[in-house]
Amino acid sequence: MTSILNLKIYEMRVLNRSVGGFTLLEVMVAMSIIAIAMTAVLSSQSQSISLASEAKFSTTAALLAQSKMAETEWGNRLDLASDSGDFEEDFPGYTWQVNVEDVSMDLPENVSNHLKEMTVIISWGEEGVYRYQLKAYRFLPEKPL
Repeated sequence: MTSILNLKIYEMRVLNRSVGGFTLLEVMVAMSIIAIAMTAVLSSQSQSISLASEAKFSTTAALLAQSKMAETEWGNRLDLASDSGDFEEDFPGYTWQVNVEDVSMDLPENVSNHLKEMTVIISWGEEGVYRYQLKAYRFLPEKPL
């Protein structure tokens, strides 16, 4: 009877050991895997936010540059001059700069005297981190057409 009792006690001890939880090593390995996965997910999220910001700037800046270029070209040809400013509350943080320069080329009949290079630069962010540039050439005849 004693041997049967000892056998039952032994079986209970074996069962208690097999029912136990995770070892410390298993928990540490699981935590390491979770930490690596979370790092990858968070860096991916950060990168996607940065790319979305750049895409938004590229789209907005292209439209603003075209608008400013059309505004500059629409004005009086004698008023064509370099200027700069911002878009106020419509597009906060966006600034523009228009540069108008003479073009010097070896062209017949002094065509280069009537050719102007217009550059529109749109900037956004602290110290103009993001920049977009649009360049066009305009021919200004002596007599308006």
